[in-house]
Amino acid sequence: IEFIYFHRFAEICFCFLGSIPPWLQGTLLRNGPGLFSVGNTSYKHWFDGMALIHSFTFKDGDVFYKSKFLKSETYKKNIAANRIVVSEFGTMVYPDPCKNIFSKAFSYLMNAIPDFTDNNLINIIRYGKDYYASSEVNYINQIDPLTLDTLGRTNYRNHIAINLATAHPHYDEEGNTYNMGTAIMNFGKPKYVIFKVPANATDKEKKKPALGNVEQICSIPFRSTLYPSYFHSFGMTENYIVFVEQAFKLDILKLATAYFRDVNWGSCLKFDKDDITLIHLVSRKTGKTVNAKYYADAFVVFHHINAYEEDSHVVFDLITYQDSNLYDMFYIHNMKQDVDKFIETNKDFSRPTCQRFVLPLNVDKETPPDTNLVRLQDTTAKAMLKQDGSIYCTPDTIFEGLELPGINYKFNSKKYRYFYGTRVEWSPYPSKIAKVDIATRTHQVWIEEECYPSEPVFVASPDAAEEDDGVILSSVVSFNPQKPPFLVVLDAKSFKEIARATIDTAVHMDLHGFCLKYIYSEYKKFTIDHQLHCKNDFFQSCK
Repeated sequence: IEFIYFHRFAEICFCFLGSIPPWLQGTLLRNGPGLFSVGNTSYKHWFDGMALIHSFTFKDGDVFYKSKFLKSETYKKNIAANRIVVSEFGTMVYPDPCKNIFSKAFSYLMNAIPDFTDNNLINIIRYGKDYYASSEVNYINQIDPLTLDTLGRTNYRNHIAINLATAHPHYDEEGNTYNMGTAIMNFGKPKYVIFKVPANATDKEKKKPALGNVEQICSIPFRSTLYPSYFHSFGMTENYIVFVEQAFKLDILKLATAYFRDVNWGSCLKFDKDDITLIHLVSRKTGKTVNAKYYADAFVVFHHINAYEEDSHVVFDLITYQDSNLYDMFYIHNMKQDVDKFIETNKDFSRPTCQRFVLPLNVDKETPPDTNLVRLQDTTAKAMLKQDGSIYCTPDTIFEGLELPGINYKFNSKKYRYFYGTRVEWSPYPSKIAKVDIATRTHQVWIEEECYPSEPVFVASPDAAEEDDGVILSSVVSFNPQKPPFLVVLDAKSFKEIARATIDTAVHMDLHGFCLKYIYSEYKKFTIDHQLHCKNDFFQSCK
């Protein structure tokens, strides 16, 4: 995790192998933690590092790279103080010991109700025509997707009654954005909130944010007032929102007192293995929740893969764990271990498992208890009708050992066959890119020794006739200083490498991102000279 580079501030150079498809035109935006120390202070968790956004722009067979730190209020405060002064997920910050007792007392008082960091390091999301760096808190930062400049901070609370929101929204074919949040404090009865931002929400003339036109679809009350379910993503079909209220929960009282008890926010999440998982289906059109009670055994989920409807069933795929130890893997002291030692000390960690659940929409009142209500032939998933009318769901396991899933997004909310992700073993580092064929239950991999690929992104070819007609893009880094980072381009059908652009600069491991396709006129805003000479902020953090 500690990169040591002495590099000049100069042109960013590329060494090409193979050729970029001529139809690939646009910008791949990526976000992730990029700065882990400020002055003499350091973060304790990988998810705490200050956000660094980078982009790969494709034009006429060439690739141009740039990166900039997100100039959030957190970033500005930390840099100005030359120390970490804003608490993060795994790093709690306390008053400077040089402060007097009154300043210290004020700091403790201010943290009784946490005002979360705006270090939005997880993803890039779109509302209307506005693009934002996002995490899972009430703040998001608007960015310019071409220059990567930070344009300003927006607070969800000013537009809709939520304290937290996911960094994984969904987009429909009309360009509308759907997302979920949690209302915990100061907003009446605690609840989960599903909302929509229309595609035409951006008001450029009046300079109003797209969130100013947000529409609440519905709210779902917590089943446990002081222990709401944590959720990182959700599912969406043509007609429904799929919300998994899991047994991985946020302890509200512990969160409110974390600062005083000298524990970080990450420790406020706990997995109750003896609880159940509730599955909510919400109509996108009416906002009403389906009356049936769907439930499953306890598991932990971060990423949904896809969801769709088929023959009066809702099918949704996600990646599950049998414990909540994933976050522990990413503490910096764990990531610094060599792989063999890590495997030995953490071999009991649950591996990510891609599983399919099937929910029947129509249940005949005459159906006897203990009947499997699933009528689909291509899955072993079950939905058993219980004596009290509830439906107990057991999954069909599709694949093991894959995270950061992605699909051909044209098939989002539709029946699909392929998904892609990073293949993970017993290590916090992804080692391979994988393509999984759900129909045949087979997979293909791309791998290169000592290299660690980022989340694979599928880009469909303009004349695509089949679901996997297109390319896979992934930013690849190595901890071997003799191996420069590169962007790899794979043919999505054969999963063979067709091109790579080696980058003559330091590149960080990222998390998620957004792929933008532009028409040529939009590129004219930037000259080739500007793109070649753009500065890379990661140089400064790697001195």
